[in-house]
Amino acid sequence: MQFTSTQKRASAWAAVLLGMVVVLWLLTPVLTPFVVAAILAYALTPVVDRLDHLGRGRLPRLLAVVLVELVFLLLLLSIALLIVPILVKQMPLLREQVPPLLNQFNEFLSPRLAQLGLHVSLDVASIRGFFVEHLSANMEDSVGQLLASAKMGGSVALSLLGNAVLIPVVLFYLLMDWQRFVGLLMGLVPPRMRAKVDSFTSEADAVLGQYLRGQLLVMLVLAVYYSTGLTLFGLTLALPIGVFTGLAIAIPYVGFGLGLILATLAGFLEFSVTAGHASALVMVLVVYGLGQLIESFYLTPRLVGERIGLHPLAVIFALLAFGHLLGFVGVLIALPLSAVLLVAIRRMRSAYLGSALYRDT
Repeated sequence: MQFTSTQKRASAWAAVLLGMVVVLWLLTPVLTPFVVAAILAYALTPVVDRLDHLGRGRLPRLLAVVLVELVFLLLLLSIALLIVPILVKQMPLLREQVPPLLNQFNEFLSPRLAQLGLHVSLDVASIRGFFVEHLSANMEDSVGQLLASAKMGGSVALSLLGNAVLIPVVLFYLLMDWQRFVGLLMGLVPPRMRAKVDSFTSEADAVLGQYLRGQLLVMLVLAVYYSTGLTLFGLTLALPIGVFTGLAIAIPYVGFGLGLILATLAGFLEFSVTAGHASALVMVLVVYGLGQLIESFYLTPRLVGERIGLHPLAVIFALLAFGHLLGFVGVLIALPLSAVLLVAIRRMRSAYLGSALYRDT
């Protein structure tokens, strides 16, 4: 069977693309800081370019990059520090109330298990001793012992520290030379294809911009919603927990899960003396249950999915599929990459509808 030159070129490009996918899949654990930095650079480059334009060439790009990255890192630090008052306020309460909470849980659970023929009793004394020991120590000792007991200490701590240092460094170089990197990539495109590639990248850039604006709007709405909802239930730490949950939604599932844990913990500790544990459960079920429904079935599909042209089912599928294939990195790039793929699919569909293959069928 003889292949035409067009078929040979198509096969060669398909082989190259497949090879790139395999290499990226194998390097997924190493790519995390570079992927995160590239996403941040794509989002922050317009801000740096805007400062360059406002400075009319008098503001060195180096200074613009340092200023933008510094403000961004300070913003991240401020968000991270929202959790500090939660820990400072709740640690003493946690140390005092964990033992009676464990006793109540054991007294509630054991009789019901016995009715089912399961004679199980929690070793409350050992669990209580573990909590009291760790919560009575200073924060550094507790974290160190917890990591050591989970057999995660060295490698995980080193990985987190490495990423914390590497991401800002990679981000700095990407912001400095973003246009040069883009130019190098575009230089690899054959001249006869550059017009089509330029058109494709322009459309993809517009779609990604709409995605980022939609995602920021979702985060803002949810931060206000969770803060207001928790405040209406009388939670003292409603503002930091609500803002943290709303902003952490940028990481699908993980952000919601962290906010849920923090709200549950704070509610149990604060309401255990006054309103009872049932009030904490009602608060979490109402605020976070309704919030998850609003986000999953309205905000994300409407403000993000519709802006980039993705159906709500496609949004859910993209998150699950990319998360399964690439783990945490896949979750981060799921919707942006889906937006780019959507542009490609639209163009392939238009080409097919205008082709002789479609007209002759």
